[in-house]
Amino acid sequence: MSTVRHPFRIGLKLASDAPIESFRHVWRIADDAGFDHCWAFDHLVATGAGDKDVSVFEGWSLLAAMAEATTRVRLGLLVSGMTYRNPALLAKLAVTIDHLSGGRLEFGVGAGYSSVEHQMYGIGETDHLASRFSEGLHVLKMLWTQDRSNFDGQFYGLENAVGNPKPVQTPHPAIWIGAARPAMLRVTAAEADVWNWAGDGLEAAKEAGRQLIAACRTIGRDPSELRWSAQLRFDGNSPASLVEELRSWFEAGFTELVISCAGSDPVRAATVAAEQVLPQARRLR
Repeated sequence: MSTVRHPFRIGLKLASDAPIESFRHVWRIADDAGFDHCWAFDHLVATGAGDKDVSVFEGWSLLAAMAEATTRVRLGLLVSGMTYRNPALLAKLAVTIDHLSGGRLEFGVGAGYSSVEHQMYGIGETDHLASRFSEGLHVLKMLWTQDRSNFDGQFYGLENAVGNPKPVQTPHPAIWIGAARPAMLRVTAAEADVWNWAGDGLEAAKEAGRQLIAACRTIGRDPSELRWSAQLRFDGNSPASLVEELRSWFEAGFTELVISCAGSDPVRAATVAAEQVLPQARRLR
C-alpha cells in the first residue's frame, strides 16, 4: 500500500443524467463549501448497463462553464478518454480550461475503454489502448512544453507543430490517470502525478496498488511520489456510512477521494456531502 504522506483532499463530482442547472448547483456547492476539487466525466453516452438513454453532456464544455462558475475549487474530468479526440485537440482543450480557470485544471485522462461508445459512434477499434494512450500522452506533453514538436509514432504524428499558449501551470497541469489493468498501471507508474482507481472495490484497488508500487520500482521511481485517488458514489443517504468508507480508503493510502453525487436528486446528495460529510472527512488529515 502507498505510504500516506500527501495532504488529504476531497472532491465532489456530478457525472450525468441531470439537468444542466443541477450541474451549476453542484459546482457552486463545491466552491462555497470548501471542497478541494470538482469533477465531471467524459463520455458520449452513459456506460452502465441499461443507461444508454440517459442525458450526457460533453465534458470539456462543462469544464469551461465550471471554470467561469467557480473561483477557488480545482476542476477536472474523471477521466477524459484519449481515443475520443486527437491528442493535439485534447492538449488545446486542456490549455484553454487552464487559462479560463486561472490555473485550476487537474488533467484527468484515461485510455478510453468503453467499447460501447467506439461501436456506437464508429470511433475505431479498442485494441492497443495502453500503447495508444501512452503515445498520445507523449504528444500532449510535447505540445504543452516545447516551442516546436516533431513526432512520428505508431498512432499519432506531429510535424513542426506549435502548441500556444502554454498552460498556466508549469510545466503542465497535474496528470491524473485512470487505470485498473496491468498495462495501464505501468503507464501510470511512468507518467502520472495521481493514480485514479478505475475499477470496483477497495480490495481490488489494494491489489492494483501493489502492482503499481512494483511497476514504479521496476522503472526506478519512488512509489510515494504518486498520489492515489478513488471515487465513491453517494445518493445523500447514510452520510455516516460514507464517512467510514472514506476512512477505509484513506487508511489504505488513497488521499485524493471524490464523492460522486448519485441518485434521483444529486443536488441534495451534494448538499448533504457538504454539510454532514465534508466536516468529518477533514478530520482524517
